[in-house]
Amino acid sequence: MPQIFSSNANGIARFVLWGALFAGMLIALGGTALLRSNFLTGVGEAVAQPVPFSHKHHVGQLGIDCRYCHDGVETSSAAGLPATEVCMTCHSQLFTDAAMLAPVRASLASGKPLEWRRVNSVPDFVFFNHSIHVAKGVACETCHGEVDDVPLTTRAEPLSMEWCLGCHRDPEPNLRPPQDVFLMHWKPPEDIGQIRKSLISVLDIHPETMTDCYVCHR
Repeated sequence: MPQIFSSNANGIARFVLWGALFAGMLIALGGTALLRSNFLTGVGEAVAQPVPFSHKHHVGQLGIDCRYCHDGVETSSAAGLPATEVCMTCHSQLFTDAAMLAPVRASLASGKPLEWRRVNSVPDFVFFNHSIHVAKGVACETCHGEVDDVPLTTRAEPLSMEWCLGCHRDPEPNLRPPQDVFLMHWKPPEDIGQIRKSLISVLDIHPETMTDCYVCHR
């Protein structure tokens, strides 16, 4: 009976099978890396806004507290964005004719709110509450970075499920006394380890239940 396959057929088959397996692994690893890359998470990328607001100027140089503009951060799930009237509290007296503030003046005149574009967000199926994080000693800069050094607001962290779960499993390294959560460039005291252990108890934090699905998906 004539030979159907050549003597090299087994070698070719093994090469194709191993090659397909290797290619599949590369695609899986590449896809995982892409999903975690800044290209998709948007980390470090400035978002165009109706006014080029600078946290570096307002927070870093002028020392304005986060709560002046984000007045819901201690009481609401949303931190809140400043109304036009908040901006004009200062800018009715300062830089009144600045070209870059023309949208703010137009907003005040028309009564139409400025359409700020959200920089930090989670999907609609994720429940996030700013007030509970602040009350439990999680600082603004833990999630938003040192905004007082940033001219244009950018996302500092990926805010992915993996990133959030890392903190929920072990929140202790990210805790500080609640009165210090709004401080930028906070320097922890030498006994911070002991303080954080006590905060777990004092602030009634329960890591053993913080990874339950219902915590973020309600």
